[in-house]
Amino acid sequence: MTDNNNQIAPLKQFNKFITDPRTQDYLSTVLAEKKAAFVNNITALVSNNAMLQPCKPESLMFACLKATALDLPLDQNLGFAYVLPYKDNKTGTTSAQFQMGYKGFIQLAIRSGQFKTLNATDVREGEIVDENFITGEISFKRAQNREKLPIVGYVAYFKLKTGFEKYFYMTREEMVAHAKRFSQTYKKGYGLWADETMFDSMAIKTVIKLLLSKYAPLSVQMADAVLSDQASFDDNGDPHYVDGPEDQNQPENIEEAVAEQKKSMRKAAAEQNGGPTEDLP
Repeated sequence: MTDNNNQIAPLKQFNKFITDPRTQDYLSTVLAEKKAAFVNNITALVSNNAMLQPCKPESLMFACLKATALDLPLDQNLGFAYVLPYKDNKTGTTSAQFQMGYKGFIQLAIRSGQFKTLNATDVREGEIVDENFITGEISFKRAQNREKLPIVGYVAYFKLKTGFEKYFYMTREEMVAHAKRFSQTYKKGYGLWADETMFDSMAIKTVIKLLLSKYAPLSVQMADAVLSDQASFDDNGDPHYVDGPEDQNQPENIEEAVAEQKKSMRKAAAEQNGGPTEDLP
């Protein structure tokens, strides 16, 4: 009986938080008529995922609000965005971490109306046919029966309606090194990067994210997605990068980044509610 009580206690704690009048008032302010749907969705998400239930309720709410602000569904089967648990051994607490899926970045790029083409794929053995070490350009050719060949890298490509185009390639070895540096959970043997069925999806997301953040014109939503990816949120809704590299847990200009993120969240809420979006603080 005691074990059962311990198992349901975190869910009761979340239900108490989400039904608290102060939480309800905050959600009404942020979401207006969309509040009821949000509460139903987050309650179902937490109720159906025992791994999320130990997370601090505030972090769960803000992570889900981020997905809502970006208008991305939190259905893991769709691959647009995820809310994942992250246990901080230093504090002994578990927080909800927001993560973009590669389909989410593609969706935001499509919405911007600036892209003619955006694609990403794994690269198989023998598909790199030429590399110019002076210009850095690589030529690819699709191999026959490629699904039977080992993966040697990942590449993302975009072409804007203006005609500007760019690609970004990483070898599999570079991707493993990237995962080890930027994900503490991967080094500990768990999380999305450590899941064999998810590694390639995370790798494709990485080349898309790095390509867009380095070379593409970023819409407000896209910049917000890049900033919020892999963030956990504290009780005030401020992002923290708990699963990032130990030497770079936060962006250099974190105060400016947080202020810009909050501004974009207010703007998204105002747009959803049909209110003015100019001159937002």
